[in-house]
Amino acid sequence: MVQKAKILLVDDRPENLLALEAILSALDQTLVRASSGEEALKALLTDDFAVILLDVQMPGMDGFETAAHIKRRERTRDIPIIFLTAINHGPHHTFRGYAAGAVDYISKPFDPWVLRAKVSVFVELYMKNCQLREQASLLRLQLEGGGKDADGEAKESAGLLAELSARLAAVEEQAEALTKQLNDESTDAAAVATAAHLERKLTGLRRALDALEPGTGSTSSVSSQN
Repeated sequence: MVQKAKILLVDDRPENLLALEAILSALDQTLVRASSGEEALKALLTDDFAVILLDVQMPGMDGFETAAHIKRRERTRDIPIIFLTAINHGPHHTFRGYAAGAVDYISKPFDPWVLRAKVSVFVELYMKNCQLREQASLLRLQLEGGGKDADGEAKESAGLLAELSARLAAVEEQAEALTKQLNDESTDAAAVATAAHLERKLTGLRRALDALEPGTGSTSSVSSQN
């Protein structure tokens, strides 16, 4: 069974949290509520999230301050944040949201279909990244197991490499399409920068995978790093 992704919903108004849950329930993922910035930061200490939907106007620690704390933590800095606000204060207010680390900024009342589509993109990228990490860990275990039926192990490892390469290629294609769409349609510099960051991470994964190909002499180096 594929583990569901967790989506963090942060809003001080229960009715807004209920509305978000109603909109996002169709994604069939795990929705986690937080009624304040402090509560959101506590949730982020123990759980991994695919995306955070963060209300801007909250008493005490507002959305901007909460986002700043999230981005300062090594564990959470790469989690995408979508800001939700009931008031449009103009370009300066929007810029402040992107400067705080948001990948998107949506004014209420928002289109449920648009919000669900935006969130689903980040959930899919998160799930693909988790699958790649699991496959990479399994591959390392296979490569480190050596000494038992060398030919069989070599064939099994080659098949695993091919499968992992195919999975990575699919994610690379999706990331490339997302980047092209943002470049063509979006004027949001933060969203474009986030897509570029994702592509850089995928490039690193591709280099690591290529280094594991037979004949590269990198199998021993992979073992020595673990």
